Amino acid sequence: MQTSEYLNKIIRELDHSVKEIHDHDAEKFVNAILESKKIFVTGAGRSGFMGKSFAMRMMHMGLDSYVIGETVTSTFEKEDLLIIGSGSGETKSLITIAEKAKSIGGKIAAITIFPDSTIGKLADMTITLPGSPKDQKAGQTVTIQPMGSLFEQTLLLFYDAVILRFMEKKGLDSQKMYGKHANLE
Repeated sequence: MQTSEYLNKIIRELDHSVKEIHDHDAEKFVNAILESKKIFVTGAGRSGFMGKSFAMRMMHMGLDSYVIGETVTSTFEKEDLLIIGSGSGETKSLITIAEKAKSIGGKIAAITIFPDSTIGKLADMTITLPGSPKDQKAGQTVTIQPMGSLFEQTLLLFYDAVILRFMEKKGLDSQKMYGKHANLE
């Protein structure tokens, strides 16, 4: 099979995935971010990379956003929101972070394939994204892609769509956001 054929199959999978995301949950998520004092994002592996890109775009919009584990990450407090991107919802290090955030009294949003997972149950809100976990089982979304790729790609697209919704609600455009773009590159 040619690379272009694989690309077309991936795009069809993503098209199917994004149609299964519930607008009501996404809008609740957008509002939770806008109501928070600071926003913290985390995820493991590739899901973590998607979260980092989301935190960067929130910073471009003027939101006080951080990536868990970075040296410049602020203190998490009661008025804050922790966003966890985890396909399985069972990553041990992320569970520990969620438990700590819960004990502090801040809010948690879980973006996962499995809302009934440990992280999903710790969260104040869950956004369920379709995808196939790394260890596929019968009855789950079937994908040609390896491991958690479909979830990770859908997560990035979801994050980007949320940014567009923020921009709409706040009257922002790309030109205004460039004012916060890195200039020491």
